Amino acid sequence: MSRTTAFFHDERCLWHSTGVHSLVLPIGGWVQPPAGGGHAESPESKRRFLSLMEVSGLYSKLDVRSGPMATEDDLRRVHPDDYLLRFKQASDAGGGDLGVQAPFGRGSYEIAKLSVGLVCAAIDSVLRGTHRNAYAMSRPPGHHCLPDQPMGFCLFANVAVAVEAAKAKHGLSRIAILDWDVHHGNGTQAVFYERPDVLTLSIHQDRCFPFGYSGAQERGAGKGLGYNYNIPMQAGGGDASYRDAFERIIVPALDRYRPELIVIASGLDANGFDPLARMQLHSESFRWMTQMMMQVADRHCGGKLVLAHEGGYAESYVPFCGHAIMEALSGERTAVEDPALGAFIAQQPDERFERFQRALIDELAANFGLN
Repeated sequence: MSRTTAFFHDERCLWHSTGVHSLVLPIGGWVQPPAGGGHAESPESKRRFLSLMEVSGLYSKLDVRSGPMATEDDLRRVHPDDYLLRFKQASDAGGGDLGVQAPFGRGSYEIAKLSVGLVCAAIDSVLRGTHRNAYAMSRPPGHHCLPDQPMGFCLFANVAVAVEAAKAKHGLSRIAILDWDVHHGNGTQAVFYERPDVLTLSIHQDRCFPFGYSGAQERGAGKGLGYNYNIPMQAGGGDASYRDAFERIIVPALDRYRPELIVIASGLDANGFDPLARMQLHSESFRWMTQMMMQVADRHCGGKLVLAHEGGYAESYVPFCGHAIMEALSGERTAVEDPALGAFIAQQPDERFERFQRALIDELAANFGLN
């Protein structure tokens, strides 16, 4: 019998190349080459995540699998043929950047298809009942990618493509996507903005990326009006702010929608060490958020919950956040202790900040009709 929690991973995803950069800036002009560093979206944080699970013993308690590449038909449900052709040609020719901060190298087209395929396989496994829940270590990430343009390190819309594949294969009519990456899930939102069959929620740092974006007023359009929620959080907000947002907006919205499947775009970049954002979450925040989503999934869809890896660029700390998520999903607790947890708890915003952020969340909840 398969274990309860699956972890979908393929080494080839860690071979995706983003070229020579200093964090996110292309080398050249006034940008000095990095000393021992490189692009923020490197495989290192994911390798360390995997390594921590191996040395803690958690890895052996998961059902670790790979999956096939997404098919061209899967991709075409979201991405037009001309984009697939441009991306494939550029990838075969050595790589480049077809969008806004989305560099890639030779062979990234096929690796990106595999990244999507891992999410497809994870969702399919959960819907078939093989696993109660699953995590897909997808790389490159996907939540910024628009149908016809890559963006923000994302080359295919991983979660959106996988959700469309699941709908076509399993006939679901209500799927919820929660994006807790610290940056707005603009690509996912764009795909489903005018549809009621997929509820999209994004909790993100206000005006971080896409640059200057907040989004609180964007609720969907046409038949999709009311099925899109954006929760912009003030920079510097921490654990208590996220708990307020979950309890006042995210959980009530999901309870009202009653999804048949919940998919989480699991960026780990809202942690306090991340170089590309300014939030103050810690590993226990991610454990708590996962547990909350497991409870919602238990209420509405038999526990059917899938997480797909997105951002997270603090190489030393992403592993602790990811490990806490996997402990929550699997119900296993190891001897791993987060060495930064005490410092993060001590650095959380004071009550004045929390009151200010809570007032903004209450205002959003009222605007969303979630009183």
